Amino acid sequence: MFCPECGTWSRAAAPRCTRCNVPLPEVLAPPIDIPDEALRELRQATGNRYTVVKRLGSGGMAHVYLARHAVLGRPLVIKVLHRSLALEPEMRERFRREAEAASRLVHPYICAIADMGTSGDLEYLAMPYYAGGSLADLLSRRKTVSAGTAASVAAQVATALDYAHRHGVVHRDIKPDNILFDEDGNVALTDFGIATARFHGRLTASGRAMGTPHYMSPEQAMGRLVDGRSDLYAVGLLLYEMLLGHPPFDGDDSYAVGYKHVHEAPVAPEQVDTRGTGGAERDRDEMPRQTGVGSLRSRLRTCRCARGVSDQHGRRRVPVGPYCARVGAHALLS
Repeated sequence: MFCPECGTWSRAAAPRCTRCNVPLPEVLAPPIDIPDEALRELRQATGNRYTVVKRLGSGGMAHVYLARHAVLGRPLVIKVLHRSLALEPEMRERFRREAEAASRLVHPYICAIADMGTSGDLEYLAMPYYAGGSLADLLSRRKTVSAGTAASVAAQVATALDYAHRHGVVHRDIKPDNILFDEDGNVALTDFGIATARFHGRLTASGRAMGTPHYMSPEQAMGRLVDGRSDLYAVGLLLYEMLLGHPPFDGDDSYAVGYKHVHEAPVAPEQVDTRGTGGAERDRDEMPRQTGVGSLRSRLRTCRCARGVSDQHGRRRVPVGPYCARVGAHALLS
């Protein structure tokens, strides 16, 4: 029903309005879900294979629905390309390429594609449901995470990217929204919609920037061709944000953020958070710049195991948090 005060639609069984919290009048008729034409069409398109339960949310490219496999009973997520985008041949091709790129990558830290289908102008992908939410959800609740958690997440992402790069796939859109967690906190890298692969021809003309501004590499911001080093840069951005609570660059619009990626260096982590950074400056030049995600992964695994770096007298000289942050900063500067 619609709230008599603010007009917001709520389920008939709801005692109060979900927006203004005003008590809703009692309804004697059986409750029904809000009409959703797209949900009805998806149920028709998937037939007897899946039981589509509800819409989980929407992004810039697609709606996401919770479903269950009709035979196995396991939960799934069905991603449906926005109807307006499905009318554009390039966007339909990108959606298809996401499925193709991800299906070629069989790895425990990469989200698998279970199915793909087309019905008229309806394009959809089916993939596993990850109950742990996304890194974006985690950061929105807690703003920062512990150094051990940051190192673990970044190491798993770097492991997935190392595998993808060795198989000719560059992700190009590494960001918190595209990092999912299972119930045990293991990472699943998803959304290869703008990935480049050596088995694909080019879609994007030179000079057009693709990606998310806060997580773009300088070459992406300038619309240049990219390789695995762009993904490495993005992992550095993730590590920086997980430990310090914000990305290294921000601005009034995407152009301003992109300009900073190209022309400015990130503020040193010890200047953002001065807690326990004794000796950090002294060690910075001893850390070689990263040459690939494999090298970054090795350093992050060191971070995961270390409680801190001690001097010859056993005193903690470089706490693991700032150490991990500097690993991320050096990934940005590589």
